[in-house]
Amino acid sequence: MAARRWNSATIAEMLASLERSHGKSRYIPRFDPMDELISCILSQHTTDAHSFPAFTQLRERYPTWADVVAAPVAEVASTVRLAGLSNQKAKNIVGSLQKIHEQFGDYSLELLRTWPTAEAMVWLQTLPGVGPKTASIVLCFAMGRETIPVDTHVFRVSWRLGLIKEEIGEVKAHGVLMKLVPRELAFPFHTLLIQHGRTVCRAPLPSCEKCDLAKQCAWLKSDGPGKRQREMARTRKRSIKARKAKKVEVPGGSVNDSKN
Repeated sequence: MAARRWNSATIAEMLASLERSHGKSRYIPRFDPMDELISCILSQHTTDAHSFPAFTQLRERYPTWADVVAAPVAEVASTVRLAGLSNQKAKNIVGSLQKIHEQFGDYSLELLRTWPTAEAMVWLQTLPGVGPKTASIVLCFAMGRETIPVDTHVFRVSWRLGLIKEEIGEVKAHGVLMKLVPRELAFPFHTLLIQHGRTVCRAPLPSCEKCDLAKQCAWLKSDGPGKRQREMARTRKRSIKARKAKKVEVPGGSVNDSKN
């Protein structure tokens, strides 16, 4: 894939182009750091439609984080079951709260505001169930730090543009993008690539004709969308052929999959 040379200047130009299409990013804190952390743990492998109600139920049932730690883990799991994987998430939540209290003497992450961003990133990832994405979200949205949470949209748009290689995966993409993207552009990079990934550079096929970054896109230059479209067509043909093969003609009619 012949990628464009990406540097501070070309990334800034790319984001300016996206701002003209999607609007300027605005930083608005959502939760305090603790709420952000627990909310993120609940959001893993599910949607906001499930994780946010589960978080609300958790906070309503347990007024303080100490109440969560004191409760049986099975009871916490039952409370957040709407978020899915509730047994594991309950263990991760309780374990994270316990480690936070051990470190800071309170159920609070406020002291992390005094830490360098890199050190805070590393420490947060020692908590149960916390990886680079969750750590980045807490630092970015609750503390205003210059981190880049890499979700599926940020990852997809980044590798399609040639900023990173697809093979490195989302976890390693955090570190690579943090070295490549200027710190002051971290937040708009995150939010604009999410918007672009949701509306234009979608999976499995993007709307390249609507994309302001088409001329910069390494994947488009390598005929990635065309190859993907042909691959999808071949898959559909194989699927149709397989369904037809299941239908066996026999005397007196046809027989589909046996249900005896």
